[in-house]
Amino acid sequence: MTLSTLSQELHVARSKRYALAGLVILGWEDAKYYVKAAEEINCPIILQVGPNCRENTPIEIMGPMLKKLAEDASINIVTLLDHSTNLKECERALDNGFSSIMFDGSNMELNENIDMTCKAVELAKNYGASVEAELGVVGYDQGIKSEFTEPKLAQKFYAATQVDALAISVGNTHLEQEKATEVDTKLVSQIEKFVKCPLVIHGGSGIKTTQLHWLAKNTAICKINIGTQLRQVFGENLREYLLNNPTIFDRIEILSHVYEKIIPTTKKIILNLRPDK
Repeated sequence: MTLSTLSQELHVARSKRYALAGLVILGWEDAKYYVKAAEEINCPIILQVGPNCRENTPIEIMGPMLKKLAEDASINIVTLLDHSTNLKECERALDNGFSSIMFDGSNMELNENIDMTCKAVELAKNYGASVEAELGVVGYDQGIKSEFTEPKLAQKFYAATQVDALAISVGNTHLEQEKATEVDTKLVSQIEKFVKCPLVIHGGSGIKTTQLHWLAKNTAICKINIGTQLRQVFGENLREYLLNNPTIFDRIEILSHVYEKIIPTTKKIILNLRPDK
């Protein structure tokens, strides 16, 4: 249907009480098959280009590629530059067709985070684009430790920046491989009293499926990021296919078989966040 913005899609999600899946991509095949899965169930999605993807494929390639994919799709698609700490990089993404950016100042001191995020918001306005920010620190499994979002600081941050979406740290962790995390729902409730924009959960792969469904239905969380879970499914199916087909060497043939197996899982992830479906 069209390339859409984070603000447009999250506004609808909040009014209808569901969350969008922010699907982390590493290249063309990821994006192509995630869109195919979303089209089969007629649900909009967010395609996210994180630092690892950008190290492998330049923004100048990813932006036009995803814009073309969105324009040819039968659903609305948001393209998001994820976890950027550099305003020049954000500008490059917007120049190359991204509809939304995430400026991540979570490791900065509060006033610096506010100042830099405000600059990102002003930049994005020139392109009609949306901005996601982060307050608190969403840590990494076996890496940086989390620092939970403080509700009063979230109130100050949102009042100053007026971002379109705010990623919060409430027990969620990046790169968790087991669905064992319990989000602090009381903290979510406190934050949403002070912040009027949609909230975002990073590290959705590590949160129990039932809780993700509940959060999408009952809170202001309107975007939940999923990356690790789908990469795990990819790895499992790739190993199985190569083991069973030792003479196949064509990259396109291999990946087409593997990604077809990922479509059912992708649809389940998207629909789990859609109580309205």
